[in-house]
Amino acid sequence: MLEERAVILAVEQDAEGLPVARLEIARKTACGLCGQTRGCGNSLWGRLFAHKSGNFVAQNPIDARVGDGVIVGIDESAVMKGALLLYMLPLITMFFVAMVVSFFVASAAIVLLASGLGLALGLLWVKGHTMAGKSYFQRQQPKILRLDNI
Repeated sequence: MLEERAVILAVEQDAEGLPVARLEIARKTACGLCGQTRGCGNSLWGRLFAHKSGNFVAQNPIDARVGDGVIVGIDESAVMKGALLLYMLPLITMFFVAMVVSFFVASAAIVLLASGLGLALGLLWVKGHTMAGKSYFQRQQPKILRLDNI
């Protein structure tokens, strides 16, 4: 289980009436220089992307309240399956479409365009799969494990 500290911003109920919480994970670094003009090479990324911390929704089985510090977790296998689905499936469809088109067409430009179309089709497939299989992905959502005692 991958765990991280977070703070509860709001407590809500999902569509099924189950308790969920809107959380924000506090960014932490070893030196504290991320996003500043000096420091390691990561400061460039900090300036480009402003190191904004987003909030997300997680299951709240422990009935934590707004302002509580909590430990939120997600199963490692869910992260691996999600990465595999998100990255590998579009690449596989891209290569498959490129191979099929190159078998029938000799033009490299057309094969290149077809491979881009295959990548887009793979991404749409992933999006459709994640939207249709909501109950399957419900088991892979983050959830609050316990209160943070620090």
